[in-house]
Amino acid sequence: MAELAGVSSSNQWRKYTGGEKPRELNQHILFFVAAQLTLDQSELSLILDEMRKLGAEFEENLIQPQLIVKEPGDNTTL
Repeated sequence: MAELAGVSSSNQWRKYTGGEKPRELNQHILFFVAAQLTLDQSELSLILDEMRKLGAEFEENLIQPQLIVKEPGDNTTL
């Protein structure tokens, strides 16, 4: 989930999902997660192309569509 949300490590992701005062998941992070779970590679490529037009520089294939399979009994939420 850390990779999907674009946070640096699992330790960072746990700050959003546990502890006494979990961090609020910002809308832009949730949008990033939802886009990867919803859009296929061609749709993601359109977005990345637009980002490049706006001046973004990043590695090719930085963002890939994701499939999250929850195990039975996994109550993890975003």
